[in-house]
Amino acid sequence: MSSIRWPSPRSLIPGVNAAASRRVQRWARKRQGIDPQVTELRPGRVYILPTGVGLVFALMTFAMLLGSMNYNNNLSFVLTFILIGIGFVAMHQCQRNLVGLELSFAGTEPVFAGQAAQFRIAVTNRSKSPRQRIRLYTDAAQSDIHDLQPGESRIMILAVKTGRRGWISLDRFGIRTLFPFELFRSWAWLHMEPRGLVYPNPVEHAPEPPVSQTALGHRQHDARGEEDFAGLRKFNVGDSPRNVAWKAYARSGQLLSKQFAGADMSSQWFDFDEVASDDLEERLSILTRWVVDADRTNEDYGLRLPAHAFAPAHGEQHRRRCLEALALHGLGSGSG
Repeated sequence: MSSIRWPSPRSLIPGVNAAASRRVQRWARKRQGIDPQVTELRPGRVYILPTGVGLVFALMTFAMLLGSMNYNNNLSFVLTFILIGIGFVAMHQCQRNLVGLELSFAGTEPVFAGQAAQFRIAVTNRSKSPRQRIRLYTDAAQSDIHDLQPGESRIMILAVKTGRRGWISLDRFGIRTLFPFELFRSWAWLHMEPRGLVYPNPVEHAPEPPVSQTALGHRQHDARGEEDFAGLRKFNVGDSPRNVAWKAYARSGQLLSKQFAGADMSSQWFDFDEVASDDLEERLSILTRWVVDADRTNEDYGLRLPAHAFAPAHGEQHRRRCLEALALHGLGSGSG
């Protein structure tokens, strides 16, 4: 007869802690609701509990009190009550270190899947006293520790790992401090739900895009065209010396650059239906690689998706529009 193996209490502790943590999170969210974009921490929002060091300090102080009472030693009583007073002052100061701080979401730049999204949170101290040893945190990340002088505002960064394309949001993040003496831990939870965009991860080795160039006739491309002389313009730092109009400089003494316009420019179309793959995510990753490579060489490119089409262009704005469409393809604008 096989014996029944019961799980050890130690193996049950992580599961119990996780369940308790989720229950506390639901309670806090129900109690506080969704926070506005700019949130000031009120005393009722700031929680405080003793740390492990604080518990040892309390036990030590209690033992000293019992010893003082047993031996009726006045100096021991004095030392004991001084330590008790230090504990109460530390408890008050620890909570006060967070009360009145103002927090707001300061944005995040889009990243590719697999990279860490940098959520920027602005923490402002509008009081007349400094705030020491402040840190932001989530379940999986934490910021650096910072001090805030009176009237100072500082951007703190929470780096959150990403795994897939689409919107990523912080359902909850916290702010905490152990100042002073690390006897108490004071913290507050915030539910601003800031979010950032995650682009598809560009594949390492993508196939060459299909040949689908569209001639643009006499469309001028001032940045790259070097075929037809289009006139002179003021010289800018970084212009090639071979484009400087030296004859005009000899006549007028003014430094000018020759401006050309390409007359036979063509552009590349990146079509979702032409990608040689049956997997949706792989198709989007290949298209992302084509967009990134074309943008790096400053080429004109267009993008065709089942629901969107972007005419050939170049530049940062066009790149963002294309990558955003790839990130949200099939997810909807509000998908996370």
